[in-house]
Amino acid sequence: MDLLAQMLGGFAVALQPVNIGAALLGALVGTATGVLPGLGVLGAMAILMPITVHFSAVTGLIMLAGIYYGAMYGGSTTAILLRIPGEGGSIVTTIDGYEFARKGRAGAALMICAVGSFIAGTISIIGLSLFTTVLADVALRFSSPEFCLLALLGGLTLVRITGNDPARNMLMLLIGMALATIGVDAVGGDTRFTFDTNTLALGFDLVPITLGLYGLSELFHVVASNNGFPRADRVRLRDMIPTRVEWSRAWPAIVRGSGIGFLIGLLPGPGSLTATFASYGVEKAIARKYRDEFGRGAVEGFAGPEAANNAVATSALVPVLALGIPFTPNVALMLGALIVQGIQPGPLLLSQHPDVVWGLLASMYIGNIALLALNLPLVGIWVRLLRVPQYALIGFIFAISFIGVYTMRSSYWDLCVLVGFGAVGAILRQIGFDLAPLVLGIVIGPIFEKSLRETLFLSGGDLSIFVTRPISGTLSALCVVAVLGPAIIAMVRRNAIRAKHA
Repeated sequence: MDLLAQMLGGFAVALQPVNIGAALLGALVGTATGVLPGLGVLGAMAILMPITVHFSAVTGLIMLAGIYYGAMYGGSTTAILLRIPGEGGSIVTTIDGYEFARKGRAGAALMICAVGSFIAGTISIIGLSLFTTVLADVALRFSSPEFCLLALLGGLTLVRITGNDPARNMLMLLIGMALATIGVDAVGGDTRFTFDTNTLALGFDLVPITLGLYGLSELFHVVASNNGFPRADRVRLRDMIPTRVEWSRAWPAIVRGSGIGFLIGLLPGPGSLTATFASYGVEKAIARKYRDEFGRGAVEGFAGPEAANNAVATSALVPVLALGIPFTPNVALMLGALIVQGIQPGPLLLSQHPDVVWGLLASMYIGNIALLALNLPLVGIWVRLLRVPQYALIGFIFAISFIGVYTMRSSYWDLCVLVGFGAVGAILRQIGFDLAPLVLGIVIGPIFEKSLRETLFLSGGDLSIFVTRPISGTLSALCVVAVLGPAIIAMVRRNAIRAKHA
């Protein structure tokens, strides 16, 4: 009954006109981001982040969440029509979705993906409501040692799963954490690393850094590559109704994909990519009558993975809302948006700011309905969007970025940071560095430092506190596994291969 009352309270917040508008705008911008190849969801979230700080925390979070799950939906459009994944989670959709479209059933494929996304979103929102509450109750037992280790675990996990070089990722993480120390010390109140300048006293703001790394650097790359957006054929509404046989094959795959995606989204790692490949593997393994169609246009081959992709986008919010620790760059940016608004995510978020949590959950359901109701009639517009001249889109995004960053603090320094990190991001991408650990380091750095100092103060400098408490001991063991696990697995595999060939 409490859950129902809380959800009704969430809908009261989400149905406010400004929040409905934020959900619709976020969903539309996210869909456009997914449709346009090369414009990443992180860049779009960073571009609109300066706008969100002028609204309430729940309104800003609703807008960013709309971009997030809208991009997961939009990525399927180019995957099906052009065989180009708009987002990483749509890679699997290109296999059978494009082949299905080549049979003249592009409209039906888009309809199946849209309905599958809505079903997956609905299932995930229900699960998110349950899991967030349960996990938040468990997290109330956490203290500073647990939060310190949880932040460390999030960083170590991302270092291992992002990119191909953990050493480079660790360097990026440490640089991000170092940047977070510049400015006023949150514990003692002293200024650090400011070189006696007032400009650095407030530290580096997350918004211009993230927007520069992901927004401007991507634009610099597009301009340098001089590659225009591809062309797509038109899709007529009357061709978007799947046949009875197509529906009967699609809905079981959608349900299975929703469950797989939700569970994988709760774990640290590149959830969307992992979930889509897992769903595709499951569908291919259990297929009997239509197994030969996989790779040549099987309905299950894109219905299940697309549902899994959208389920991940929702369940990945559980660790952030319940624990205050992000496991992916997308949700790290959303966590940063809360911090910018003066709200500290974590176990107390549900009790101190229930309007933020339940308003967000209710808005996601509204956003999923909006995606289903609006995007099917707007398929023609998304196809035309691919025909917009590249220079017009790039100029518009540049203007929005500069205006948004300047209006936050009316600071020319922030504009310098924006351009500087845009150039740095472009160079780092060119030489093969992943930017996600750097952003995560900026977000979790203050959490880790504050928790570590509080822990050492409470224990009198005794480090055994990290292993003598049950929860902190478990988290310490997981940190060790995160560091040594991949190396041990690789060694076991090499020994197995040697034994096989011996």
